[in-house]
This record gives sequence, C-alpha cells and structure tokens, in this order.
Amino acid sequence: MSAVGAGLPPLKFTSRADELTLELLNAVIHTRHPAVSIEGFDLLESRQYGEQMVSTSGRAILKLHYAAGAPKDLPERVVCKLAIGAQSVMAAFYENEVQIYARVRPDLLIEAPRSVGALYDPESAQFVLMLEDLSQRGARFPNVTQEVALSSVEALVDTLAALHAGHWQSARFAGDLSWLQSHLHGRVAHVMNELAPPLIQHEIDSQAFKREMVQRLRTTGPELLAGVKCLQQHQSRLPQTLLHGDTHLGNTYLLPQGSAGLLDWQLSVRGYCMHDVSYLVVTSLPIALRRAHERDLLNRYRERLMSLGVKNAPDAEQMWNEYRRAVVWGVYVGWLTTPVVNYGWEINVVNHLRLTSAYEDLDTAKLVKEVMT
Repeated sequence: MSAVGAGLPPLKFTSRADELTLELLNAVIHTRHPAVSIEGFDLLESRQYGEQMVSTSGRAILKLHYAAGAPKDLPERVVCKLAIGAQSVMAAFYENEVQIYARVRPDLLIEAPRSVGALYDPESAQFVLMLEDLSQRGARFPNVTQEVALSSVEALVDTLAALHAGHWQSARFAGDLSWLQSHLHGRVAHVMNELAPPLIQHEIDSQAFKREMVQRLRTTGPELLAGVKCLQQHQSRLPQTLLHGDTHLGNTYLLPQGSAGLLDWQLSVRGYCMHDVSYLVVTSLPIALRRAHERDLLNRYRERLMSLGVKNAPDAEQMWNEYRRAVVWGVYVGWLTTPVVNYGWEINVVNHLRLTSAYEDLDTAKLVKEVMT
C-alpha cells in the first residue's frame, strides 16, 4: 500500500533515515499493531549502502516513544530497514521480505528477529521493515573474518532443521502460502536468473580476483549460470520446504545462551533443503574445519529433521550429493554477484575462497553435469 487509507494522501516513503516521519512510522507499525501509536522517535544511528557491511538495504536505529496504552512487550529500540535509493532491481527482494515478515514470520517457531511492522510501496519500490534491535538481547553478528565456534554452526544447523521441518512438503503451499515464490518462478527468480547474470559477468570481467578464481575452476560465468539453472530445475523435483534462501554466515546471529538465528529474508522461497544447508556450512567454517566436520553437520541436520517429524528425510548419501551440488549456487549467485563495497575486501575474498575451495573439494562441477539436460 502507498496510502494510509481511502481518501488520504499517499505516504512519503524514503530511503534516508533522516527523512523518516511519524506518519510513515505509524503506518508501518499499524500493519502489525493497528491500535498502537508512536508519539515521537529519536534517530540513534543510521547506515547507508557501503557502510559497515550494509549490502542491499540501509539501516536506521530508532528509539520509539509510544502513546499511552501500548503493549509493554513492544521493543523501545528498533532497526528500520530501508531501500538503498533508486534501485528498482532490488524491489523484488524488498517486497518479498516484507511479505515474509508480515505473513510467515509470525508463525515461525525458530530464532529470527521479531517484526513490529512492515510496509512496501510498489510505486516507489521502497519499503520500511521495523524489527527489534537484536543488540538488546546481546546478539553477536559473525562474519568470515572472525572465529566462529563449531557449536555455533551446529546451533545454526539446528535452526535450519526446525525451519525446514515445520514446512516440509507442507499442504499450505497449495493454500495460504501459495503466494510463496520459488527458485524457478516469481520476481525473485526473475532477478536472480535473468537480471543478475549481466551484473555477475561485469564483476568477473572487472575484478581480477574473481576472474582468476573462475579460471582456476576451469569454467566461465555462462557455464556456472547454466549449472545453477539446471540445479534449480533438479531441486524443484525434490521435497520442497520453506527456505531462508541466503544463509551465508553474515546473515546469521548468535545469542549469549547458545541459540542462533537468521537475518535478511529477502531471498526466502520454496525450495530444497540443501540449498540453505550447503550455503551455511560452506561459508561458516574455515576450509580445514569444513572438510573435517561437514559430514557430521549433515548427519546432525538429518537427525534433527527426523526428530521433528519428517518421515521422508533424504538418506545420508542423497543428502551428501545434493549438499555438494548446491555449492554452485553459492559460487555463482552467492558471491560472484556481490560487489566488494557491500561487505569490504576481506569478507568478500574469504567467502570466495571458502566457496570455490568447496566447489573443487566436493567435485561440484561433475555432480551438476549429472543433472544437466
């Protein structure tokens, strides 16, 4: 919606934290809490594209002042995700994340940020997503330059198992969740499979380290794209569940008591479970630790699925092969598409090293060729 209600003037959406208004913030919170009003707010911090690992959305940290009668459990400090300007190519991701937080997140029994409200404007392709400030719960936000304990990766694997088990071949995909997109159909798929490849090729052509990595793998951008498309066709014929869709380590958080959660649901779709698991494990662990523990982590994931009621969990060998195949997506879409400015040089390079090493170690090219038609 781009208006508060019938007969009212359109809301003024913005991608700038310093242009946020009470009118806009109240329209956002009313999507979740119609009886709650915000009387004022303080802008505590803002981050724009290219600052502090801001990738596809800006951030504004606000302190909200609620009117009398607001529920006591509403967070006082919130993080507002905002569009990064005139980036119409991102509109599909913004709209999708708003839909996920509005229509899926309330029912999820996993660790994920609590949404206070979400609003997308199709006219301007801008959005506001208001989330709890996880720092108030002591959350830590890991990245590949930091040491991450194996127990933390195990906690993240458990979170994925709970997410996937809760929607495993769900009848809701033909009912109230029929609007969910997939890797083959929908606006997100169109961006990733049609609009992104020229941008990815530009990255390969203009960034020497990316070009050299692709050459080391003895492949090309078009060959990787063809592999991703065949992989997705193949995975679409396997048991489907709700995916986070973008489970690299930088989209996770760790809590003091040991639990772990998932951030940034812009690429969430229906799909095959190993898409999430493979991307998480390969980006979360240094190369040597991934080689030593990936089989154990897959076994842990499978056991969790079955303990949560999944009767037709893939057998261990099928899971292992699909885990290995899925690495092609992480190499091509996951990080070749990501400009260095998004996360900085070191994070970008280390993710590439982890993914391309896994691609070689796991014989991903051979396994992808097996499903190419």
